[in-house]
Amino acid sequence: MERHELAAAIFRTSHLKGDFRLRSGALSSEYFDKYRFESDPSLLSAIALALKALVPAQTQVLAGLELGGIPIATVLSQMTGLPAVFVRKAAKPYGTCQIAEGRAISGQTLLLVEDVVTSGGQLIESAGALRNLGAIVSDAVCVIDREAGGAAMLAKADITLHSLFRMTELKAAAA
Repeated sequence: MERHELAAAIFRTSHLKGDFRLRSGALSSEYFDKYRFESDPSLLSAIALALKALVPAQTQVLAGLELGGIPIATVLSQMTGLPAVFVRKAAKPYGTCQIAEGRAISGQTLLLVEDVVTSGGQLIESAGALRNLGAIVSDAVCVIDREAGGAAMLAKADITLHSLFRMTELKAAAA
C-alpha cells in the first residue's frame, strides 16, 4: 500500500469526533481509536510493513507497550525476525511478577513500540522501568504522533521518536 493511501486508510478507519480525555489528561475533540486499525488484519499488516523501515539497525528486541503496542510489535516481529517482549504498565502481582514478558532484556537494545503518542508519558515511564532492568532504550516507534509535544518530551528522556505518521499528515491524506 502506498504511503498516502495508508495514511488515508488509517484516518478513515480510526478517526473519531466528539469529546475525549487523553491519557495525558488533555481534552480533545478528536481521537484516533487505535484498536480500529490494530484489529484490521490487512491494515495492521500494511502498518507493520511501513514501520519496518523505521526500525533502527541496532535494535535487538521490539518492546510492545501494553496494550496498543503489543499487536504492532507482534506483527513487526514477524516481518523483521526480531524477537518481541510485551511491556506491562505495572508488573503483575502473581506468576513471574515481571513488567517485560517474553524474554530476558538486560544488556539488550530495545525499540519501544507504541500506537499513538501524545505527551510521551507512557513511553518515558516504560523506558525508565526497562532501563532499571538493564535494557538499553534510546528509540521508540509509533504509528501516529499527535504532535502534542511527545517527541520533545521523549528527547529530554534521551529517546528518539520515529513516527510513521504525524497528525497533520493523516489529516492531509484524508482531505
